[in-house]
Amino acid sequence: MDIKAKITEIVNKIKGDPDLMKEFTANPEKAIEKLLGVDIPDGVADKVIDGVKTAIAGDKLKDAASALKNLF
Repeated sequence: MDIKAKITEIVNKIKGDPDLMKEFTANPEKAIEKLLGVDIPDGVADKVIDGVKTAIAGDKLKDAASALKNLF
């Protein structure tokens, strides 16, 4: 399993679906397993969850920086 590719896939799906974002926020492991259609081993699940959270937070920071840049 290419974890980085899966994280990118998951991030894109979560960002495109507000309901899925809510589900991920409430229960990240369950949301990811639902998206992938498999039960993820705990060690792998933690890495994927951390990667997805980091990617989503990074995107939010980029969006905020862009918005601020447009103000000036």
